[in-house]
Formats: sequence, C-alpha cells, structure tokens
Amino acid sequence: MEFDFTVLEAQSRYRLLTNFIGPRPIALVTTRSEAGHNNAAPMSFFNVFSHDPPIVVLGIQTRLSGEEKDTVANIRRTQEFAISMVDMTIAQQMLVCGLGFDTEVDELAMAGLTAKHCSQIDVCYPAEAPCVFECRVERLIDYHRRTLVLGEVVHMHVRPECMDAEGRYVDPEHYQPIARLHADNYITSDRQFVLTAPPISDFIKPQDQ
Repeated sequence: MEFDFTVLEAQSRYRLLTNFIGPRPIALVTTRSEAGHNNAAPMSFFNVFSHDPPIVVLGIQTRLSGEEKDTVANIRRTQEFAISMVDMTIAQQMLVCGLGFDTEVDELAMAGLTAKHCSQIDVCYPAEAPCVFECRVERLIDYHRRTLVLGEVVHMHVRPECMDAEGRYVDPEHYQPIARLHADNYITSDRQFVLTAPPISDFIKPQDQ
C-alpha cells in the first residue's frame, strides 16, 4: 500500500503516523497557570533529541476550536515546564490529567497526585513519578494547528530505586515506563532483552598485505 502525504487529509496522516511510529514515550507535562494553579496534561508526541545541549521536544496540537491548549499557553507565558515520565504506578492518574477540565482546575489534585515543587523552575510535578525533567523553553516553533516546544533540561529528579547501585543506569526491575501505541493501546517495558552488535570485522576483511 502507498500513501501520498502531500494529498492525504490530516486525520489519515495522524492515524498512519501514530499507528506505525511507536511505542511513543508519554510526557506528563506540568505547568503553572496564570492564577498560580497546577496544570498537568499527558503528551505522546514527545522525545529527547539532544544531550549537548540537553533538548527534549513536545508536539502539542491546538483544541478542535483552534484555541491553544492550557499547556502551550502556560509555557508561552512562563517559559518553563516539567516533564514526568509515566509508569504503571501513575498510569490511571495520567489518564485523569488528560481529561478536559477547565483552565483553573488543578489536575494533579484531581488525579490524587502529590504536588512537589521543582528545584529550578516555578512548576510542580507529581512526587509519585519515577523521574522528572525540569525544562526551560529553548524555542517554540508554531505551525497552523501545532506548536513544537523545544525545552532545555536544567534539572532532573529520579526515584533512587530506579537506578543501579552506581547511579549510572536505570534499574529495569524498577524503572518500567509505559508508552503509547495507537488509540487506547499502551505498552510497558517490563520485558527487556539485550541485542549485541557483531564486530565489523565479521563483514569487512583486511586487505591482503
């Protein structure tokens, strides 16, 4: 089957992209509302794109009306946001945060999550999250119905049990983030395996001397 994205309507492009590009990590994005309340919303158009500088990217669509979502409006105003990774312990609460509450509703409180203040930015995050990235806006790229948010990570929080004894790598027994596939289908990383690349010498033989 072939699909010409230059003529395909937006909803079909969305369906194809989200069905085949996955699993996509979930960012539970927290921001501060204009009145000072916590705002939290899950985003699955998210990933890390650079470590030097440390840049993460969010893709946030507008509402059906074309109006900006609270998350984008808050990020635009404050230039700050936090990203919490989601595991099974907060999966249901993440879904609650994604409901269409009014602007000044505190989604963290509504979901029963414990708000904890960030170290370097004026945003709260759920204390129950396995790890959290504090971010400042590096730049915003606006499209017709979507804003790409490039955030520079300035601080990170990690639950101690999520890392190995040396504090260098994650402990896969304790850090098992979930990710979105398509529609209401998700996957968890509780089944991990090792793939080791063969040496290049198996394929490139040295020239005869």
